[in-house]
Amino acid sequence: MSEVTNTVRFVLDGKIIEAQGERRTTTVLDYLREQLHRTGTKEGCAEGDCGACVVMVGELNATGTGVNYIPVNSCLQLLPSLDGKSIKTVESLKKADGSLHPVQQEMASCHGTQCGFCTPGIVMSLTSLMQDLRVAPTRQQINDSLSGNLCRCTGYKPIVEAAIRASEAPAADLKIDDSADVPLLKEIKRATVPVYNLEGDIVVQPVVRTRKGSEFVSPATLVELAEYLIEYPQATLLAGSTEIGLQVNKTFSRPEHIVYLGHVTELKKIEDKGPSWRIGAAVSLAEVEKLVERPYPDFGEVLRRFGSPPIRSTATLAGNIANGSPIGDSMPCLLALGATVHLRRGDKKRAVTLDKFYTGQKKSVMQPGEFIEAVELPKPKDGQVFRAHKISKRFEQDISATCCAMVYELSAGKLKNVKLAYNGLAPSPCRAPKLEAVLEGKLPAEVSAAALDAAIAASFVARDGLRATWTYRALVARNLVLQFVEESLNAKEPA
Repeated sequence: MSEVTNTVRFVLDGKIIEAQGERRTTTVLDYLREQLHRTGTKEGCAEGDCGACVVMVGELNATGTGVNYIPVNSCLQLLPSLDGKSIKTVESLKKADGSLHPVQQEMASCHGTQCGFCTPGIVMSLTSLMQDLRVAPTRQQINDSLSGNLCRCTGYKPIVEAAIRASEAPAADLKIDDSADVPLLKEIKRATVPVYNLEGDIVVQPVVRTRKGSEFVSPATLVELAEYLIEYPQATLLAGSTEIGLQVNKTFSRPEHIVYLGHVTELKKIEDKGPSWRIGAAVSLAEVEKLVERPYPDFGEVLRRFGSPPIRSTATLAGNIANGSPIGDSMPCLLALGATVHLRRGDKKRAVTLDKFYTGQKKSVMQPGEFIEAVELPKPKDGQVFRAHKISKRFEQDISATCCAMVYELSAGKLKNVKLAYNGLAPSPCRAPKLEAVLEGKLPAEVSAAALDAAIAASFVARDGLRATWTYRALVARNLVLQFVEESLNAKEPA
């Protein structure tokens, strides 16, 4: 087990690396390049957009027999979050006999690289894709895995061809050999039970602490987390680091107290509660996407377009909600579906429906020391129809102009129990009750563009933005509803 050493310990290619004397906001990318001289990993944008810095981060699987990897943008991840984990860089792919990984070999054979700057990140994204696939990936899966990798030289045809050819290699050749890492991961595994002082109080052990008292802590239980936030209510909660990492890189943010949620087991669970799912606050968007892609295909597609696999594998649903961006993509879907946010402060808990959560732009009902414990998402009901669509300048990898989500049922051919939500139209994502009233109880053919336009004008303050003018946003907001309503003409009522 890890001890209190003020040292970040992680496994790299069969060795335990001990990082001492580093800032709590040192990024994984900077440490790899400047201290370990793993310069294959590149900095392109330092925003998680270009993919030149993609590496694979691993944790022991449930049985302790192997390592589960996810692709991450190392430019956004803070070094102390690696404590107790393993990492693989492009240099890790070289085999003992000097031969290349099949992805590397085919990238060379298919002329998938020119200047080579973006190539290591592309190789790591494709290698990550091929770690756990039981069958060869489809072209769509390959394209999606590359959606966060920007290549200005070649175009993507030779890269995709290289991926297809590499996927034909034996599974044993594609799988990274982590046999030497497993016992080391067990050795540095972080404690999973609280530590108490002589007075019986919980002590949250820091991973990094400065002489001035600033620290990075990584609690293992909900009780530890709750008690720490009572003592330090203004602490910064870190989950996927897709927002905080950006602040560190672009605004040089240096929070005094950072609390990492990635080791709190209770927050990493998805629980089946019968009529709903309870999604822990540390569950990644990639896991939520898998959960909803069948029961709510449109929600799954909105999440697929949320960001690249390295973003979705680290960012969390609760983090997206807590961030409170006016153009947060998950919130319209959650609002329309009637999601509930479970909050906790110390040992006190409360549940707030998401439509009552926001009080303004990036403001919510959360009190100092309070945090999101879970998000409860209702399951589909018989006869319920859910539709959602995101509008952005680029179809892939872009911020919303607006996203619209709608739930309804049909009764005697009429729209019933309508819930409609948007982002991008108000200071925070919100329901649209005046538009819902226009739709409720109407035959689809009775819904008019003029009535919707009037309801939009009465519901929102006209604002132009960087992503779109108000005229465009309002037009899209109306047309998406009309599209969803027209589709209901072909929908079947429950028997």
